[in-house]
Amino acid sequence: MHISAERIAQIEARRDEVQASMTRADLAPEEFVRLSKEYAEIEPVARAASEVRRLRQELKALEYMAGGEDADADPAMRDMAQEEMQLIKSQLPEAERALALQLLPKDAADARPAMLEIRAGTGGDEAALFAGDLFRMYQRFADTQGWKMELISSNASEVGGFKEVVASVTGTGVFAKLKFESGVHRVQRVPVTESGGRIHTSAATVAVLPEPEEVDVQIADSDLKIDIYRASGAGGQHVNTTDSAVRITHLPSGTVVTQQDERSQHKNKAKAMQVLRARIYEVERERAQSEQAGARKAMVGSGDRSERIRTYNFPQGRVTDHRINLTLHRLPEILEGPGLSEIIGALVAEDEAARLAQLDGVA
Repeated sequence: MHISAERIAQIEARRDEVQASMTRADLAPEEFVRLSKEYAEIEPVARAASEVRRLRQELKALEYMAGGEDADADPAMRDMAQEEMQLIKSQLPEAERALALQLLPKDAADARPAMLEIRAGTGGDEAALFAGDLFRMYQRFADTQGWKMELISSNASEVGGFKEVVASVTGTGVFAKLKFESGVHRVQRVPVTESGGRIHTSAATVAVLPEPEEVDVQIADSDLKIDIYRASGAGGQHVNTTDSAVRITHLPSGTVVTQQDERSQHKNKAKAMQVLRARIYEVERERAQSEQAGARKAMVGSGDRSERIRTYNFPQGRVTDHRINLTLHRLPEILEGPGLSEIIGALVAEDEAARLAQLDGVA
């Protein structure tokens, strides 16, 4: 993707204009906030643009020297210019690609925190155990990223693991990285309860939703049906003596959220509303994206939660991501969290390549 000198000049000029505006003495606080946000967005783009401009200018000067057009240049200088030209020519494509990536349309949700939902699928107890493995994998990955993970609700299995678990993940660039995890994760291993040593296949579904702020999703009280009831399941005597569990039904969409992990009815309602807002926001976000991009399906997959995206094969110690045909024989490292970075990095790179190709008119 070739970015013209005029476009680069426009980017740098806008960055300088915003920077100058921020120093005005009569600037209103809300205007300063708006300009600060714009500057934070345009500064990395302008930095990438400046690097491309610098390399192009250097290349042009070196070509002049190496081509013998400079009568005062001695042969040794021309040879040095030729060497420098090769270096610049190797650096320029990567700099242009970096700028092109900065210019790609941003997913407004990328900077958001995320709601992580994991549900055991086919496979009974083994699927619940696998859902627990996935939850711990994301916990450890979050730790490596400096993110904070807060448990919202869980429905534990009798043998361990989870039938369902929901958590909120906050930090820098959470949704941008975790959004590729939505889909069906499949595990192949010999269950502890299997005496014959046969490999079983089971699955768990992962959904990653960007968390909106309250201003992003306006939910009228009249659109909600709120039921309060007595919590059930593990939790001690308190669970059976207090009507603290909350079920919220969003009448227009039919979305139902239940929450009973907290002893306080108020806390359960707040957490249920947090999950409800995320689910409604995701529906609206997908609808808007569909309208903007038609039926475009990225090379990394549609993010459809019915789509099998990854297989974890314990006997062979391998993990395969089916969307990009990536297989790594480092299953323990991946389940420990740090190894997941390589898979997510490959998915991000593939998505960027697909979007760049679309801008070039290739795809």
